[in-house]
Amino acid sequence: MRMSRLFSQTLREAPGDADITSHQLLLRAGFIRPLAAGIFSYLPLARRALTKIENIVREEMDAIGGQEITMPVVHPADIWKESGRWYAIGPEMGRFQDRAGRDMVLAMTHEEIVGDLVRKEIRSYRQLPALIYHIQTKWRDEPRARGGLIRVREFTMKDSYSLDADWDGLDKQYRAHYTAYFRIYNRCGLDVIAVKSDTGMMGGRLAHEFMYLTPIGEDTLLVCDHCGYAANREVARFKKPELPHEVPLPLEKVATPGTTTIESLAKFLGLPEAKTAKAVFMMATVSENGQDAQKFVLAIVRGDMEVNETKLANAIKAKAMRAATEDEIRAVGAVPGYGSPVGVKNALVVVDNAVPSSPNLVGGANEEGYHFLNVTHGRDYEAQIVADIAAAREGDACPNCGQPLKAVRGVEVGNIFKLGTRYSDALGCTFLDNEGNTKPVIMGSYGIGIGRLLACVAEAHHDEYGLCWPVSVAPYHVHLVLIRDTSGSAANDTAEAIYDGLKRDGIEVLYDDRDERPGVKFNDADLIGCPLRLTVSKKALEQGGVEMKRRTSKDKTIVPVEEIVYQVQAELAILWDELNRKVVTMDYQEA
Repeated sequence: MRMSRLFSQTLREAPGDADITSHQLLLRAGFIRPLAAGIFSYLPLARRALTKIENIVREEMDAIGGQEITMPVVHPADIWKESGRWYAIGPEMGRFQDRAGRDMVLAMTHEEIVGDLVRKEIRSYRQLPALIYHIQTKWRDEPRARGGLIRVREFTMKDSYSLDADWDGLDKQYRAHYTAYFRIYNRCGLDVIAVKSDTGMMGGRLAHEFMYLTPIGEDTLLVCDHCGYAANREVARFKKPELPHEVPLPLEKVATPGTTTIESLAKFLGLPEAKTAKAVFMMATVSENGQDAQKFVLAIVRGDMEVNETKLANAIKAKAMRAATEDEIRAVGAVPGYGSPVGVKNALVVVDNAVPSSPNLVGGANEEGYHFLNVTHGRDYEAQIVADIAAAREGDACPNCGQPLKAVRGVEVGNIFKLGTRYSDALGCTFLDNEGNTKPVIMGSYGIGIGRLLACVAEAHHDEYGLCWPVSVAPYHVHLVLIRDTSGSAANDTAEAIYDGLKRDGIEVLYDDRDERPGVKFNDADLIGCPLRLTVSKKALEQGGVEMKRRTSKDKTIVPVEEIVYQVQAELAILWDELNRKVVTMDYQEA
């Protein structure tokens, strides 16, 4: 491709709202252009890189038995109502009506559509197992699009769906995806880790996220360098310190003026924070008989811990939660700053699983300026739900080996879910087994954000001058720069011949044939980031050939013109070999 014909232009400066490196460079290098918040056009350079990523994904999906299909972007809402997610998902779902007044949905994901296909196509166990996938546009009306392609509203995703007759089959396909995903990211030149994660709106029994570790990441991960445990903070477990065994003592009310925080309470009474009970008041939206209902939630953790709102929401199956107002707290008989479950009414009480084994805690007396000593679960109050609702923090003990956990940040570039029968039960996806019995199809769902993956590769591969694409993802492998010679045509003619020769041998080449100053051309070449740069100039020809340079190296060599194609092929082979040696088979680890 001649740059004089390229439908794109480079920018000297990035727009002021581009706050991370990949966003700035993809804009400046002419890969993407914004249309609206979280909505982008992908120009020719980006489209070529995205196609290469998509083809890597296709190869790895096909290698584990995937069959590519295409499913619609627009769905009738009836099937989302059938699954229940029409009611469970909030404003991030794109809802509209067609001209006949029928409710419609813009695809966020395709579990419902797969379910509809399965109940129409699958009849017998002989048709299972199966694996289908597509690479398709999705829409999620994110409340805060940010980071260029890191968090967008319209995006392209590879989503695959496994269909099995039993749970062992699902385990096999889940593990196959786990391994395939590592190969995909390795082939794109991106290092990732897999962490256990929240199933979220997808539902199901188990989920893992694949994380690119970077300070710009929105997710906090807890990892153990000793044993390899890794989980998103939303679901991370930790070994909770046990308190010494005690016999429950009588409840006793004491004056505690001005102690509205755990820190001030523990200091006033001269007790460790672990001997107190922390109350958190929330209002939760839950689904009851297909309708939204509001519930007052009183969550209790020990004072040395914090409530994890994702764990709490999962424990009560909440669609949404917010902090309760002071009036709402007082309406159930509690007092802000001095609250506890003792004596409250019309509240859903949820306690962390460390609380029942921790008697004699200090809890609020639901009276201004007073607390109870020796509050004991099971005697002084009874929780409707006991679950792990405490947030893991850096330094907490690993749940597997007890070593301190480390907190790191990451960007999610893929996820896998064991859906089980969540959608099969809702949509009637069944088959007949070999004995003629009706059984539900066991499903899995697996996603990769293509644009976000491109952004993360850009985030991982750049320097102060611009992008440095891995050979597998680069829009072109060679950037051919012509420094025009006004005193003769030798350089011009040589560049044209090299361009034709490279193309003839199947080498991808971006040819800068523009009438620009050398500095502009070199800056653009560094900005765009193709793996190899060839410079044709009068000076280089006088030195015996054409200058060749790797994008990531300062070293330059002069290559005879007649050897250019061979030398380029050899250098590209080295780059491919370097990348392929990093593609490793990663065995499944549940974490």
